[in-house]
Amino acid sequence: MGAGFAAADRFVAEVRENNLRAGYVLLGDEIFLYERCRRAVLETLVPEGLRDFCLSDLDLAETNIFEVLDRARTPSLMAPFQVFFVRGLKALYTRGAKKDEFVAIEEYFRAANPQSLILFIADHIRIPSDPRRIDMEDKNRYERIRETLGDWCGIVELARADEADALRWITAESERNGVRFDPDAARELADALGADMMLIASEWNKLILYAGEKRQVTLGDVETMVLAAKQRSLYELTDAISAKDTPRALLLLQGLLNASDGGEDSAIGHLYMLARTFRQMLVILEKNVRDSRAIWQALWQGFRMPPFAADDLIRQARRYKSSREITRALRLIARADLELRSQPPDKRLVLERLVFDLTKEAKVLRGDSPAQYAMEL
Repeated sequence: MGAGFAAADRFVAEVRENNLRAGYVLLGDEIFLYERCRRAVLETLVPEGLRDFCLSDLDLAETNIFEVLDRARTPSLMAPFQVFFVRGLKALYTRGAKKDEFVAIEEYFRAANPQSLILFIADHIRIPSDPRRIDMEDKNRYERIRETLGDWCGIVELARADEADALRWITAESERNGVRFDPDAARELADALGADMMLIASEWNKLILYAGEKRQVTLGDVETMVLAAKQRSLYELTDAISAKDTPRALLLLQGLLNASDGGEDSAIGHLYMLARTFRQMLVILEKNVRDSRAIWQALWQGFRMPPFAADDLIRQARRYKSSREITRALRLIARADLELRSQPPDKRLVLERLVFDLTKEAKVLRGDSPAQYAMEL
């Protein structure tokens, strides 16, 4: 597997062998690998019946680091071990030097509570499948995190998957489940979905169910099932949202949810793809892309949509009057993401409310700045 998969696998092994450091930084925006790491932590360290007492999902945009460290330092009366997922790490590196914050971090990790694990999530940094091609700004952010947290925390680089990673994953998962996945079918699946592991994993599950007792997936199966999935895909939902068609958007959302298991991983996966699509539209709008030939220069490898969606996405992006409208949408999606990860009683309601908000016309007050709508994904 590639660098991202290898790093995630090493972390998962450390978790399962109980060979853990007091803190880690999950660095990178590859949501598939992040969910893989999170799932291992929950399955190994967070008993189902004790999650309300030993699992905390926090965001440094809303909770300061002093409170996070104080909670980690304080033993739980109800659980033998505590896990803290801390998002919004970018907040530690903006708006001032944060000297007091880093002193507090150093003091905590010098005598960390052995019954607590802190996982900082740095998903504002993108690590490409080839780390040598990392953007200079992301590289500087990475180095800053390594300089300040590297002595105390393990750094888990969640680099983006490439097509070779996707092919290896499809083959390995199929063999593990006793299914023969024909090589040309695997290549078609990886190519059609642009090595997007969240989409590939979702479609792989559907194909395995479709294969049934024959225990084999062919190229014809991929062409039938994935093309059908494309027609029901999130691009139809973003089309309805960009057209401000609330009833159609809600119907499409219901279709997406009914087609999946509706669980937490599914809801977060849908939200991730929604955020990714709006980020693509933001680049398209800012770079004034007008045809599909130019889109491959505007969007970098690993951040491109499947070829069939290019023209549709350009049309959707151009429905927005300015990049401010799209960054507002990203901000709303970020809020919904935080709410979903806080284990709400009804995840479907969170997504329905998001669709209502996305299809409403934005009311921007005079004096609002574009920075107000910044999105940290």
